[in-house]
Amino acid sequence: MIIDFLFTKVFTIGSVFRAEDSNTHRHLTEFVGLDIEMAFKNHYHEVVDLIADMFVHVFKGLQREYQTEIQTICQQYHSEPFEFLQPTLRLQYRDAIRMLQDAGWEIGELDDLNTPAEKFLGKLIKEKYHTDFYILDKFPLDIRAFYTMPHPTEKGYSNSYDFFMRGEEIMSGAQRIHDPVLLSERATHHKVGKFSCTPNVVSECRFNYLLVDYHNSVIPYRNSCLFILANYA
Repeated sequence: MIIDFLFTKVFTIGSVFRAEDSNTHRHLTEFVGLDIEMAFKNHYHEVVDLIADMFVHVFKGLQREYQTEIQTICQQYHSEPFEFLQPTLRLQYRDAIRMLQDAGWEIGELDDLNTPAEKFLGKLIKEKYHTDFYILDKFPLDIRAFYTMPHPTEKGYSNSYDFFMRGEEIMSGAQRIHDPVLLSERATHHKVGKFSCTPNVVSECRFNYLLVDYHNSVIPYRNSCLFILANYA
């Protein structure tokens, strides 16, 4: 609402708490999130470009100011240095699916990416483009939230995107539907109730561990880790 009335770019950084029943290394019950909302003039890629530039600025700043600390962590946990391109690599979703299919991965053109597929795709992209940081653009419409804007010319796809580090999604975004009739139609199609609301953030903890590529108890606030603390600490 504030974007409509006064500011065209709004962000917030703060603690996020969620009761998510997901036992993975990247789904945390407590984390620091970055939420960004931005108006654009002509195309949603204006937002994508701004976010990509922001991440590159952060990467450069970390490498400049904390190179010694990053090298120490990478040596301790035997991880490869983080690589990124300028401009940031942006692939269309259908091209990413084609890369998987060409490599022998069984997946349909409009299927969603599960975690193993994401990781395998990350390896393929690293081998071909030599980058750990990239964007997938124009996701299939049916696997995105109901308020996601359909692509105007490519049926079945949407104006939505994900950012990835080392083959793992760190941030999702999309152009929101601003037409009330279309929004109502999409909500009905997805059988959404009148009072639904979904957060849209990038996890600071996920960002940090993927930057230096460590996977251990340094990040404690997972559902499984909380179970261990509650029962065995």
